[in-house]
Amino acid sequence: MAKKRATKSVTKTATKRSEADAPQIFRVTLQVSDLERAVAFYSELLGAAGRRIHGARHYYDCGPVILAVLDPSAGKIRARPMADHVYFSVKDLDAIHARAKKLACLSDENVHGESGGDIAVRPWGERSFYAEDPFGNPLCFVDGKTLFRG
Repeated sequence: MAKKRATKSVTKTATKRSEADAPQIFRVTLQVSDLERAVAFYSELLGAAGRRIHGARHYYDCGPVILAVLDPSAGKIRARPMADHVYFSVKDLDAIHARAKKLACLSDENVHGESGGDIAVRPWGERSFYAEDPFGNPLCFVDGKTLFRG
């Protein structure tokens, strides 16, 4: 009985908070095995130079969230790709797609019956395409004009 009351109390408290009080994502880190190659790739794909940070890190400002590219090999750790896609909202999906095509990183996976590397309107209404960086990190680029916020 006490457990049910505690759950109700937490739910009521959470409901009372506004979205402005919710934590915001500050940084997403992608592990890579070659920082220089990663910087060249992401600078071309994102159309931004980013900035080198102490050690084996390079940061890209993506709105209020930092995309960190990290080579952990100096610490004798093997780079591990993300388990799921990192999603980017972009103003010019066609321009990003053209750069991804030039970098030969478009996904060849099937996404709901269509090629993930092609720009398509997904069943949930977002216009997007999928890609993968040279280190196995899955990426998705979504047209900011069609961003579904459910």
